[in-house]
Amino acid sequence: MSEADFIARLRGIATDPAARGLADDAAVLGDLVLTHDMIVEGVHFLPDDTPQDVAWKLVAVNMSDLAAKGAEPIGVLVGYSLGDDAWNAAFADGLDLALRRFGALLIGGDTVRVPDGAPRSFGLTAIGRAPDGGVPSRGGMRPGDQLWVTGTIGNAGLGLAMRLGQLAANETCLAAYGRPQPQLTFGRAVAPHVHAMMDISDGLLIDARRMADASGCQVAVMLEAMPLSAALLAVRPDVLDTRIAAATAGDDYQLLFAAGAEAAPEIRAIASALDVAVTPVGHAVVGEGIVLTHHAQRIVPPERLGFTH
Repeated sequence: MSEADFIARLRGIATDPAARGLADDAAVLGDLVLTHDMIVEGVHFLPDDTPQDVAWKLVAVNMSDLAAKGAEPIGVLVGYSLGDDAWNAAFADGLDLALRRFGALLIGGDTVRVPDGAPRSFGLTAIGRAPDGGVPSRGGMRPGDQLWVTGTIGNAGLGLAMRLGQLAANETCLAAYGRPQPQLTFGRAVAPHVHAMMDISDGLLIDARRMADASGCQVAVMLEAMPLSAALLAVRPDVLDTRIAAATAGDDYQLLFAAGAEAAPEIRAIASALDVAVTPVGHAVVGEGIVLTHHAQRIVPPERLGFTH
């Protein structure tokens, strides 16, 4: 049973409107936004990643879900698998740093002891305050909307390759992998101006398709428009294969959002005021699924659009 199959099976249980059909980044219960993510050693982080980096990633991936809903962080509950004392202490220090950075309080959780040698796994529930104007979903994109992304795409995937010794390292890509920066402030500011928003966790292409599926329309992505960093282009040529790899790598934790063309000036003004790069990378049309182009040439989508469990 795949991740999608299992979630589909759970939809018959999660019938309350707060669950949003299990098709969104978070649940919305009254004026609260709630999300829960887990990270597992060997799947989401490497065995030799520092405890501080693991703690940061655990917090950041959940904060990114709140950012996608325009929510303001309130608090978190942490599920922790105990390891050796030094690792535990370093993780706690990293958790404190991350929570302070993102303005969230530790309000509870649980600990367990796992067998020696078992992969470490951690869970975190983040609670945020919903924006006054309503919480954007994945499913509000409309034909004619522009599709935008924040920041650049592909740095974290390249950072992972660097951590694995497959490429010469640079600090920009390593930081994108080890210390993702969720777009909380921008998410809150832009939420009233978008029709749909989610974070890019599993890859731009797979997450764009998820937005299209949730919205009942087709999304067209222009690969040449996808923003790549100078750090990425320093080690990879700007060719189609590089762009496909960046668009499917995942772990970007940037925001993907859809808005009408009339909202573009306000979106750019917000981005400029907050010093956040924003780029239109496609648009929505009547239909279903995802269409890719590169310099106006239709591209067959890769078999793997991004990360799936």
